[in-house]
Amino acid sequence: MTKRSREYIYGINPAFEVVRAGKRKVYEAYLNETAARQPRIRKLAQYLEKMDLPVQWVSKSRLNDLSGNRDHQGVVLKTGIYPYQPSEVLWGRPRILLLDNVEDPHNVGAILRTAEIFGFNTVLLSRKGVPDIYPSVVKVSAGATEFLDIAKDASANSYVRTAQANGYQVVALDARGSVDIRTVRSRLADKFLLVVGGEDAAVGQFIINTADFVVSIGQRGSINSLNASVAAGISLFAISIE
Repeated sequence: MTKRSREYIYGINPAFEVVRAGKRKVYEAYLNETAARQPRIRKLAQYLEKMDLPVQWVSKSRLNDLSGNRDHQGVVLKTGIYPYQPSEVLWGRPRILLLDNVEDPHNVGAILRTAEIFGFNTVLLSRKGVPDIYPSVVKVSAGATEFLDIAKDASANSYVRTAQANGYQVVALDARGSVDIRTVRSRLADKFLLVVGGEDAAVGQFIINTADFVVSIGQRGSINSLNASVAAGISLFAISIE
């Protein structure tokens, strides 16, 4: 099976951020020919021209075909595939986020958007149980993926073992955790790894057993769970407070 070398990023914000970040090659842009007067499309077209990138004005149906959906907002970019980093070059960063068993691309994109905002610019994705950085993930992240260094070359357990060997404290988010996430920041070392799991399958038991802290989010409501991306967002905020 031939490995793909191109993909189609869609959405206005992702398009701006892909070009602005310069993380990957952009070959061509396709814009909705009937939306040429819309302010955001016009602004993007001017930016693409400034960056000397070729633009084709095409029909909405053509954009649907290229992106594979109708959520493109009149914009599709033909780009190179997402450039992952090898995890071995990322150790030493002060704060790292690890996603384990987060299976929903929408949740992954939302978590990555929040991670970038709160300064978790280094992210590890478990090789299994977590989707690749698909265009749909880029779209939900609003292009935040382009400003993150992301690795996807090992299992979650392997990442944790390596983190501990490199002097990281490991913080695992789990609904049954005995430590309130709001209290853990002052107890962390200079280097720490935050592990976030999914809704159907949480953080793996090996990580729960070996983590320095198993933290939870204090709740007062009647329902007993948070959406994975919401829980991750709360935790990223709480643990980033200096």
